[in-house]
Amino acid sequence: MVRVLVTGGAGFIGSHFVRRLAASGEDVVVLDKLAYSGNRANLDGVRHEFVQGDICDPDAVAEAAAGCEAIVNFAAETHVDRSILGPAEFIQTDVAGTQVLLDWCRATDTRLVQVSTDEVYGDLEGGGASVEDDPLRPSSPYSASKAGGDLQVLAYVRTYGVDASITRGANTYGPNQYPEKLVPLVVTNALDGLPLPVDGDGRQRREWLFAEDHCAAIELVLRQGRAGEVYNVGGEERENLELVGRIVELTGADPGLVRHVEDRPGHDRRYALDSSKLRGLGWEPQQELADGLERTVAWYRDHRAWWEPIKSGEFRAYYEQQYAERLGA
Repeated sequence: MVRVLVTGGAGFIGSHFVRRLAASGEDVVVLDKLAYSGNRANLDGVRHEFVQGDICDPDAVAEAAAGCEAIVNFAAETHVDRSILGPAEFIQTDVAGTQVLLDWCRATDTRLVQVSTDEVYGDLEGGGASVEDDPLRPSSPYSASKAGGDLQVLAYVRTYGVDASITRGANTYGPNQYPEKLVPLVVTNALDGLPLPVDGDGRQRREWLFAEDHCAAIELVLRQGRAGEVYNVGGEERENLELVGRIVELTGADPGLVRHVEDRPGHDRRYALDSSKLRGLGWEPQQELADGLERTVAWYRDHRAWWEPIKSGEFRAYYEQQYAERLGA
């Protein structure tokens, strides 16, 4: 049995990863500062130790990581729209926080897996798919902060010999996702008969990856990934508008609820990942997008007690700031 620290383990993908490790019998410690998107309820019924703290705090990291053979870093500010409103928190957590973890790993010979994003590669509107050694061309404060964290990881591997790998995942969806992101926002709004905001023309293309498949890939990299290597984790490519249309069908919502709103600044048109390197280690996604969306909609329909309090709290102020004028409310 291995003792693993999962930072950001009370968040969306992190909590799915904690469940996966705990189910396989691993000894799991969670470090999470429980910011707006962190939720202890995501870990209900899961065997783990919990430390509330910030990865930017070396003392909190030392407390949580003591005795751990590995750290998997999900802790991050992740929402592009919020990064446009206020970039400073993103730089602090995604770059400086990653550096604190790297300093711990350097001092203790602890392995690190850095969970990153396809957005660091930037726009691929012209076609093709990003491979791991492509240049990084981030477009938003969020993706720039994640790229900064990735570069710190690679620098610590080369300069100090830290045992660290990076995963770069596609847009991930599934149960327990905070409703600021496209899929849970559209699903929950549709279930409540509210407008379904779509940025610009909705023709932006993304790869969509079910949370369980993403976590399987990260676990594989934890166990078999090589130091200094990056591994892409891709999904099924769809236009945002097509995805929204499918959610409308699954929820039985009125298609007239779809509202095109002013696009966000610097919005990338397309991401795509070449995942052949990871597939070479034996990873294959198990969940097709059509079935994954159906499972996700069913979860939100059955778990109003999870998301209704969220949407009536801090989220409401953010939503009004983000969409009230754009929706003409």
